[in-house]
Amino acid sequence: MKKMMVLGLAAGLAALSACNSTPRENAADAIEANAGAVADNLEAAADNATTDAAEDALENKADAVRETGDAKAKDMRTNDPDTNLANGM
Repeated sequence: MKKMMVLGLAAGLAALSACNSTPRENAADAIEANAGAVADNLEAAADNATTDAAEDALENKADAVRETGDAKAKDMRTNDPDTNLANGM
């Protein structure tokens, strides 16, 4: 059931992202949505973990996936990918 909710949320975000005016913003929204879906799946797996250590590890991985997705989306929104301004080139 949780997977259906995640897929529904991703579809809703995709529909909302179509309202944005630039392909770059759409790509950034997709990055965030995909990272969120992966993190949600990791959190669901953490809920089913058999040990506390495994649960903590999965929750930490979910947090890292969300942070990475947010950082990549922010980079997509603020830097010109054609000139590599994010890394000073």
